Amino acid sequence: MRALYELLQIRPGLTALIGGGGKTTLMYTLARELSQLGKVVVCTSTKIRKPEHLPVYEAGREGLTRALAQQRILCVGTPWPGGKLSAPAMGFDALCRAADYVLVEADGAHELPIKAHAPYEPVIPEQANQTILVVGCDCFGQPIARTVHRPERFCALCGAGPQTLLTPELAARVILAEGLGDRVYLNKAETPPRLQAAEIIAGLLPCPVAAGSLLLEEYQCLC
Repeated sequence: MRALYELLQIRPGLTALIGGGGKTTLMYTLARELSQLGKVVVCTSTKIRKPEHLPVYEAGREGLTRALAQQRILCVGTPWPGGKLSAPAMGFDALCRAADYVLVEADGAHELPIKAHAPYEPVIPEQANQTILVVGCDCFGQPIARTVHRPERFCALCGAGPQTLLTPELAARVILAEGLGDRVYLNKAETPPRLQAAEIIAGLLPCPVAAGSLLLEEYQCLC
């Protein structure tokens, strides 16, 4: 089975992760895989919780290279109340110079599996050379109002009502209307119905699509 970074065609430089639930887990999964190839920084352009399984670097850019010489994966950010981190104060250019791969969680979805975006979202750094849109397949068959972050915006884009059951076709319609991701990763495709839904979406999108389960570490390319 190919690694997830290969299926998503992750290149050196800065990769932004946007969309619904699963972004943080995807970021750490990719970081673990990519650490076999080079130095990796994980961070955010919004807010994330401090990881318990990774060293966190909160100092200035002067010591970043030394820190990466000791750790192949480093979480970098600025302390934020509530045990969170905000965007690195040193800026993303400095991160890209210090690390081979920079993975940025660039969106928030209130832990919901899919979202539509307000005009000020997502917060994609200008240094990004690719953007991965994440959708959780557990959203399908649920009312839009219950499973979508910013459901009013989602309904406006797809022409459905808030109590309409979400289908792969409606999700694809919103993804196409927003045009925010270079690639799409469909998470929680752990059952035949969810995998079938993922295949429907992949058939409607012009970009590369991968699907699978971050929990089970099983992935496949649908493009």
